[in-house]
Amino acid sequence: MTMLEGRTVLVTGASKGIGAAITTAMLDAGARVIAHYGRDRAGAEAAITSAPDRARLVSADFADPACIPAFWAEVCAEGLPDVLVNNAAIMRQAGGIADDAALWDDTWDEAWRINVLAPAQLMRLAVRDWLAAGRQGGIIGIGSWVTTRGTTNPGAIAYAATKAAIAAATKTVARNHAKDGILAYVIAPGVVATQMSVESAERTGGVAAVTAQLPMGEWVPPQEIAELAVFLASGRARHLTGATLDINGAAYIR
Repeated sequence: MTMLEGRTVLVTGASKGIGAAITTAMLDAGARVIAHYGRDRAGAEAAITSAPDRARLVSADFADPACIPAFWAEVCAEGLPDVLVNNAAIMRQAGGIADDAALWDDTWDEAWRINVLAPAQLMRLAVRDWLAAGRQGGIIGIGSWVTTRGTTNPGAIAYAATKAAIAAATKTVARNHAKDGILAYVIAPGVVATQMSVESAERTGGVAAVTAQLPMGEWVPPQEIAELAVFLASGRARHLTGATLDINGAAYIR
């Protein structure tokens, strides 16, 4: 499969879960991939094993948004990427309304920096550089169904709010830059088969209880999200720009 041959894709949070699946799928589709990771280099290395010759690993701690300009410069050392996949995010299982003030403040501060400021800065830099170079580009934001339905996990209130914020920013880019050939989409998964979702389920009745509420009786495989991201990265769905694409097995229909 060579749908993305000749295209370069930056995937943030490539070392585990959805990000790792997207990284592998982009490589399998023929793309060159810049795989971002925080501390888990081994996870990122595992995600690129199918085509290490077309992959490059770049590390950055998104908890410090001040690192983003230097990170972007390193990403672009061999040329501008064609597609930015804003996947990296954090979801703490505590820091909700019932928790103490210090934990609340720390959780919201961390979620704001990692889930909003860092990916927003990456979008800004990418769009500015695409415009300056007269290039088209694509942004794929990995959102969540909690941005529109809220979350039943009391500790994930900051996660839900910050994912909604970056989704709105992504859609704003889509509205303002469609005329420039810069396409932006949000993929909004439901319950995905990742460790993050397992940890969240433990706060809301357990894995079996969460699964029982799903019409398909199963969690969304990360590979299905990755396949959708590959299609969007191809640029074949230009008039989908600005769309939020739900992928939740009919668990939330709107």
